[in-house]
Amino acid sequence: MISVTGLTAGYTPGIDILNGIDLEVGRAEIVTLLGPNGCGKSTLLKCIAGYLFPRQGQIFLEGDDVGRTPVHLKVRHCALGFVPQTENVFAALSVRENLLIGGQFMHERDCTQRLEALCELYPVLARKLDAPAASLSGGERQILALGRALMPSPRTLLLDEPSAGLSPKVLTEVFEAIEHTRTKEVVAILMVEQNAMQALEISDRAYVLAQGQVALTGPARQLLEDPRMRELYLGGRAA
Repeated sequence: MISVTGLTAGYTPGIDILNGIDLEVGRAEIVTLLGPNGCGKSTLLKCIAGYLFPRQGQIFLEGDDVGRTPVHLKVRHCALGFVPQTENVFAALSVRENLLIGGQFMHERDCTQRLEALCELYPVLARKLDAPAASLSGGERQILALGRALMPSPRTLLLDEPSAGLSPKVLTEVFEAIEHTRTKEVVAILMVEQNAMQALEISDRAYVLAQGQVALTGPARQLLEDPRMRELYLGGRAA
């Protein structure tokens, strides 16, 4: 579903944040990006999403080269969903209105049916459908952001720090929602996370970045037991 080869990217001319990244995410996989702050995790996600174009390398979604396709076209035409870390719901709007924004390019009947299906998938949204998003808890907001991204039925979903700012109990609920999403929606999920242990528990595979490169990759269960993962994750120098 996602294939990245030789990706080099950065924000400032002459300074690369990513240095030759190779990455794969298969159908219905959950793959996590780990690493210390500044190692390039969010930059990689922004490149795949289309907020930032690579300087070198290629990005493929379902076999199509989309390295220079902007995010709004990827969402509409490449079956891509993206949930940013912050400011990911419209607080003044209701839960229903937030979801409808996610389906703004869908036919009205399809949009209504999809909203109903997502309320079945996430009962908390059904219970608070007419409540303002501002009244939701942090975990409920993340589930709403997830639901809105899923409105057009993407086949690939990018999540940037879905557990940011959440308490341990709420964090568990959000991770359970992500795992449930993969199973019910059959969607490939690539997420950036700082909560490494919890993320690996629900992931199939993971990549550990250090200084803009893939320092370690493998099945999530193996990485949980690999002492190199802890060394790289805690000791990597920011890029």
